[in-house]
Amino acid sequence: MNSSMIGKIEKAQRYAREPERVTVRQLSTTFHGGHDDYVVSLDGDRWTCNCHTFETHMIGTCSHIMAIQQMLGPMLDQDARYAHEEVVLA
Repeated sequence: MNSSMIGKIEKAQRYAREPERVTVRQLSTTFHGGHDDYVVSLDGDRWTCNCHTFETHMIGTCSHIMAIQQMLGPMLDQDARYAHEEVVLA
């Protein structure tokens, strides 16, 4: 391996220890939940999940979203770190 690549690997390892350098703005994941697999997505600061809780309770979050928010922590924009409650007008 040449010295240039060794330097790149060392730099990558340093960057990996500094997650605040990265901001995740868009994401689509498959979350293996206790009962099923769910699709959790982030677009800007808007989270969605296809689980029953998210789709029916109108609270703007679920355990799957909250878990991913904790995992990604400093890599999320401030507005995406916490789910926002949906306001439903009748």
